Amino acid sequence: MSFRLAVCAEMVYGELPLIERVQRIHEQGFEVELWDTRGRDIQALAATGAKFSSMSGYFGGSVIDSANSHEVLASAEKLIPTALELGVERMVVHPAELGEGGRAVRPTYRSTGEMWLTGLRTLEKLGELGEKHGITFALENLNTILDHPGIPLARAKDTHALVHAVNHPNVKMMLDLYHAQIGEGNLIEAVRSAQSEIGEIQVADVPGRFEPGTGEINYPAIAKALREAGYAGVIGMEAGAVGGHGIEAGDAALAAFRASFT
Repeated sequence: MSFRLAVCAEMVYGELPLIERVQRIHEQGFEVELWDTRGRDIQALAATGAKFSSMSGYFGGSVIDSANSHEVLASAEKLIPTALELGVERMVVHPAELGEGGRAVRPTYRSTGEMWLTGLRTLEKLGELGEKHGITFALENLNTILDHPGIPLARAKDTHALVHAVNHPNVKMMLDLYHAQIGEGNLIEAVRSAQSEIGEIQVADVPGRFEPGTGEINYPAIAKALREAGYAGVIGMEAGAVGGHGIEAGDAALAAFRASFT
């Protein structure tokens, strides 16, 4: 059983313009993940011929905050034409709003029942929106120890619980194993328990957030567990190259990523 492998164009080949990064990733047989597509040349991205597995699915509001969850829905609807033009399968959302550098816009260190209920209702509405347009919304887990302090309900077990409760085919998890390792560990059990609710998996090694094989995570063992569980979806490398932003370092990182999952 083979996986579909994707690479986040925002984190490798940093010395190249985005379009050239996408082309290079595509030429090596990978699908492409994107972050914020606003201000990008969407026609030029589409003309690369790349297959885009995911992109950011909102640009305002919080899934779990009743005061502004409507902003998530409104911004998602504005991004859908871009997703359709690029053929994107998944639009990624986070439990709460991220600002510059991935920091929490409104840091909160305690979750409440209202947050759970608001998250459930917001994701249900995103599911309806996704069903209308043939797109899946993927809720990504985050770590709050290193990269994203102040984001409630960000652990993999929390995002899994929300997606499971929504129970909609157009709402899935973006299971990020880099974040899960920092915040929770027990990665093989995480992929096994959430398998039916996973829309896409993202990987990077710990520490450093570089390509698989540069840190403590045993990605070949995780690949074996995924095959045994029957997962045949997308695995995306959302990681920098340990060798830097150059072309050779990026090529080496992509080769190491491929080797970990084939």
